[in-house]
Amino acid sequence: MSGPSAPGSFLTQTPKPARIAAYVLLAALGALVGVAGSLVQAGFFPGGLALALLASGAVFAAGRRATGTQLGAAFPAAGWLLAVVVLSIGRPEGDAVFASGIGPLVFMLGGTAVAVMCATMSRPRQPDGGPGRLGR
Repeated sequence: MSGPSAPGSFLTQTPKPARIAAYVLLAALGALVGVAGSLVQAGFFPGGLALALLASGAVFAAGRRATGTQLGAAFPAAGWLLAVVVLSIGRPEGDAVFASGIGPLVFMLGGTAVAVMCATMSRPRQPDGGPGRLGR
């Protein structure tokens, strides 16, 4: 560690109910986009796949921007991933949402890559015009 924790750091504060509600809402929105993307990418193959990946990336980036934290991108990504995995499992009777082929694979791997990119983006510049990282 670089030094002692500040008295008001986020680790010692109790979480605010509004922030918790925002993260839960973002996770639900991510799951909704995952379900919609699963259906669209197979229905309209080349264009639907691009549209599903763009919508996923938009939700992840909007969550990051709205909350200003990496968790803002991680919660919709977790909801998206949960929905996509549940839909990809299928049923014992053999019914499944995803068909075999390259499209579903690109959707799952591409969506995961977009989620990682959105969660690890650098912070935007500070309002005073300084660098994005504090302490410099």
